[in-house]
Amino acid sequence: MSASRPVGVLDSGVGGLSLLRDIRRELPHEDLLYVADSACAPYGDRSTAWIARRSARIIEFLVAQGCKAVVIACNTITAVAVGALREAFDIPIIAIEPAIKPAVALTRSGVIAVMATSRTLQSDSLHRLRRRHGAGVEVLFVPCPGLADRVEAIDLDSAELHAQLHTLLSPALRKGADTLVLGCTHYPFLIDSIARVAGAGVRIVDPSPAVAAEVRRRLHEQGLLRRRVELGIDSVWTSAATDQARDTIGALLDQHLEVRQLPPLGRD
Repeated sequence: MSASRPVGVLDSGVGGLSLLRDIRRELPHEDLLYVADSACAPYGDRSTAWIARRSARIIEFLVAQGCKAVVIACNTITAVAVGALREAFDIPIIAIEPAIKPAVALTRSGVIAVMATSRTLQSDSLHRLRRRHGAGVEVLFVPCPGLADRVEAIDLDSAELHAQLHTLLSPALRKGADTLVLGCTHYPFLIDSIARVAGAGVRIVDPSPAVAAEVRRRLHEQGLLRRRVELGIDSVWTSAATDQARDTIGALLDQHLEVRQLPPLGRD
């Protein structure tokens, strides 16, 4: 496979742009192709079979675009379907997951909290992570319904958002949580608001930089790193209206990217 091919990134919406941003910092010379399946979001309300089928079709689309590797920028897809996807495709698939292990190493109080969608928190894979890395530490799960929708609507700092965060986080903070794990790629766009609500003594762990570093490692391992002077190009495909996606992406990343319409991927 040619190293000149792009790297694909997929998410149920625009939240994965937080990971795309870190991949771009880590790999400035790679071409990145991002799929935002915003018309079908949120995935957390979908069945496991639907998520597996839909994400496979998006990866098929990315492979058809020539992608040499795919990054799953959606914790829900990772939680319910990454194993099947890796079996189905013969290109590297790198997936994000909540950073419980680093959070356990950081906590001083012995209590950490994972913020995520209900579907992610209910998954067997997350419970396995807690058993594997959470020995001796209390790992609290904090369901955050509606937070991803606020990011999609560019509500990143409103009074209503702060009130919602206070309601969501107060029980975990009262139990002594001093480390918060961002278990959804939408949440890094809310990190300033989360920090204000949580307080100065609480650390916030975003797994995106570590995933971006893993993408570099995997590409290097397989001889697929692109060696060139020119900076890479970011391209975006969306299943939602392109004008709306263009405005949302511009607001989140403070830059204008080319946005194209994702073609129909079959009946779901």
